[in-house]
Amino acid sequence: MKKNKKISLKGGEFLVKETNANDIFIPEEWTEEQLMMKQTCVDFIEQEVHPHLDKIDSMEDLELMPSLVDKAGELGLLGISIPEELGGLGMDFTTSMLTTEATGNGYSVAVALAAHNGIGTLPILYYGTEEQKKKYIPKLATAEWKACYCLTEPGSGSDANSGKTKAVLSDDGKQYTINGQKIWITNGGFADIFTVFAKIEENGKMDENLSAFIIEKDFGGITLNPEEKKMGIKGSSTRQVFFNDCKVPVENLLGERQGGFKIAVNILNLGRIKLAGAAAGGCKAGITQSVIYANEREQFGRPISKFGAIKHKLAEMATRTYTLESATYRASKNIEDKIADLNAEGMDAAEAVLKGVAQFAPECAIMKVFGSEVLDYVVDEGVQIYGGMGYSAEAPMERGYRDARINRIFEGTNEINRMLTVDMMLKKAMKGEIDLMGPAMKVANELVSIPDFGDPDESLFAREKKYIANFKKAALMVAGSSAKQLMQELANEQEILMNIADMLIEIYACESVQLRTEKLVGLKGEDACKEQIDMMRVFIHDSADRINKSGKEALYAYAEGDELRMMLMGMKRFTKAEPYNAKEARRRIADKMIAENKYCY
Repeated sequence: MKKNKKISLKGGEFLVKETNANDIFIPEEWTEEQLMMKQTCVDFIEQEVHPHLDKIDSMEDLELMPSLVDKAGELGLLGISIPEELGGLGMDFTTSMLTTEATGNGYSVAVALAAHNGIGTLPILYYGTEEQKKKYIPKLATAEWKACYCLTEPGSGSDANSGKTKAVLSDDGKQYTINGQKIWITNGGFADIFTVFAKIEENGKMDENLSAFIIEKDFGGITLNPEEKKMGIKGSSTRQVFFNDCKVPVENLLGERQGGFKIAVNILNLGRIKLAGAAAGGCKAGITQSVIYANEREQFGRPISKFGAIKHKLAEMATRTYTLESATYRASKNIEDKIADLNAEGMDAAEAVLKGVAQFAPECAIMKVFGSEVLDYVVDEGVQIYGGMGYSAEAPMERGYRDARINRIFEGTNEINRMLTVDMMLKKAMKGEIDLMGPAMKVANELVSIPDFGDPDESLFAREKKYIANFKKAALMVAGSSAKQLMQELANEQEILMNIADMLIEIYACESVQLRTEKLVGLKGEDACKEQIDMMRVFIHDSADRINKSGKEALYAYAEGDELRMMLMGMKRFTKAEPYNAKEARRRIADKMIAENKYCY
């Protein structure tokens, strides 16, 4: 008898297909080995980083941050994604996500490690020649060499391909001379290896697209501005980097000529999903700090954790964090499974990672937005729970509040990522990779048909599954009708694109938290998962209102007359949720954390 094979969805297909809860990965399934790796990261952050946070942020000792990167290298934390033959640990994608989460509350150090491990090392690992990989990767894995990534320029931020840095090929074809300026370069102050994006000029003619180069600091021709004064992540090195007749051997071209923009985009996909993992780690730490303070702080003769207003905040922080974690590891395992499939088909290991991540680029963009905004919410409410102390630099929330803000700008702004999400989904549909038109047409037909009032399914999760199926119909209705009516003009209607993106983000989060909770109940039983069921219901119930608002805002912007009236009726039907006492659910969610004095989900 044939064994049932897990049906793996393509990137973006979550909108039009159902996922079985047993087919997703949930954080409750970590192996002992993975949890040991996580503990190594936690110990490093708690023992080597947290006691020195003020000193790190002061930047009085410029050797402190590089020395911490060295210690991370000694522990193997820089080699998690690097194959064993190149000096790394060769661990899988979800394990690398777990370690990113575990270092996520390392403040400025988390940023330095993420820049070195991600944008600093991965372009060489995934696009380098065998010679380049053998030369650079083993030393990057141990922190003997430290890395940075030079893409952004004064005039090119979101429009990265418009950079002015140029690389002129010598007459003998043996080297490039690079001139230009880069800004906001993380790790710039102590990096040995710079991955630099520039346009090649040959015989007086400039390439249209960027190319990438591996530049060693010892090549010369590199000068640095002083450290930038920043709102947050004050301890991370952020410099302007100037290339003045920097001579680079032709063999240090990374990837193909004019292939730099492709490298940047693919590495950004990785950075986006990793950012969500780091945000989850920051959220958990912020909630634990808030719970501890709420239990200790007394007003009106009792701890403030006894008050409903505080319970509401703690529960909402936990609900969004639990949902974020659910979606992050769902997407991570999808990527890991795709990588494994491509490897099994004989694809080169590096190419398989890039293709696997690219397949789920819409989910990576969704997670980047969702993760950074959940973290922002958590630290903001954390400050509020601390009250006046939250505003003091002597309490931990002030640093978390400032440091979190950059995440909505890193790895492409959240606005760019919102628009990219919709753009990538529509492009996948145009290429025939996923079928959006069929389901969208089905929804359009459903609008003019009589709703199904069949016997309700009262089983656990049935109501939430129905809500999510309807949320998907709402998004398909808005996306389909806006694309049909506005056609090419939709690309210029950024507000509508962002409304649709917000609907997609909510849907992916809702489905992820429902699937995780369903699988968890299957593993532990309903009684052991009461608060998780509460969190799932609170999030999905609130999501109905958020999806309704985004959908209506989009419809008002382009539809009118009978068509608008019909779609508004559809929006009301597709976002309808039964009355639900979220107040009591939030109290139960908060009470468990208050009793355990920490984030415990």
